[in-house]
Amino acid sequence: MLVLVVLYIYSEISGERFRELSSSDKLSPNSKASCTVVRVYDGDTFKCKLKNGKEIKVRLIGIDTPESSRNKKAFRDAERSSVSVERIVQMGKKAKSFTKRLLKKGTEVILETDVQVLDRYGRVLAYVYLPDGRMLNEVLVREGYAKVYTFPPNVKYVELFKEAQREARRYGRGLWKEGL
Repeated sequence: MLVLVVLYIYSEISGERFRELSSSDKLSPNSKASCTVVRVYDGDTFKCKLKNGKEIKVRLIGIDTPESSRNKKAFRDAERSSVSVERIVQMGKKAKSFTKRLLKKGTEVILETDVQVLDRYGRVLAYVYLPDGRMLNEVLVREGYAKVYTFPPNVKYVELFKEAQREARRYGRGLWKEGL
């Protein structure tokens, strides 16, 4: 049943539907808006420009990639996981590189918000659909470059992400083969 739902979501967001959704730039709970990629900050955060010209910072909902620079979170993660900061940053750079291959500057994507639109840092929280209809959040988890990382109330696709993570671990994809 989950596969049918995922296929339906992909078919609904592809082709003509993608262009239809891209005409909106209203960011409210449970809405969709188009934006053009400006810059990738790390594996799960990027900047894009809405149709109205406003640039926003977007944080992918439901997932977390390793930090790509030596910052406070990288040190906290190292302490919690017993993995060195250097190793975390190395894995974070691989996740960032993977994301950059999918989110090239100028790429038009669709943002889908959930219940909570902004995080405490003012970033837009979104599920991000690539022009081919795939959800970036899921792709990162399924390919092993991100872990499931959910915060209620934004849990719309948590089961999809959990299944993707199980598959990535089972087949040793991405960073799982390197001790994510």
